[in-house]
Amino acid sequence: MSFTYEDVGATRKAGHCPEGFHPLHERTRIGEGEGVFRRAGEAVLNWELHRALGVGVLAAEERAAPGVDVTITLAGVIKAPCRVVWTVEEHRRAGWAYGTLPGHPECGEEAFVVDRTGDGTVWLTVTAFSRPAKWYAKAGGAATRGLQHAYARRCGTVLRRLCATEDE
Repeated sequence: MSFTYEDVGATRKAGHCPEGFHPLHERTRIGEGEGVFRRAGEAVLNWELHRALGVGVLAAEERAAPGVDVTITLAGVIKAPCRVVWTVEEHRRAGWAYGTLPGHPECGEEAFVVDRTGDGTVWLTVTAFSRPAKWYAKAGGAATRGLQHAYARRCGTVLRRLCATEDE
């Protein structure tokens, strides 16, 4: 299966949103310290964050890696097939992005990146660009975009909870 959009990998470019797509950028403070960073990075890379959000995750691998297919399911009804486009595992950054495949309600890309700043603060940044692909996403209009932003904010809340015991 091919991606449903052309600008594959564009979530790596800070602030870039291809023409005709809606941008999303949500940044949430997770905690502080190396332990929080390691815990948060692992939770993002091994799908734990998404499972803790209450969505289904059917992944071809136990960890995000370029080329890995993953289908996110909502309420067991909506299926959102994706493919990991890129990953990052560095001293102060960890995360990945997926691009949409045919059958996904949206068309575009979404990235989940944990970073540790110079003062030790750990952040989750969710960035995306998307446009509706299925009729029900189109019919939802601005409400659909609002749900996407709420989901991105919830990612931060859930990751903060997952890392609470690691806060130094």
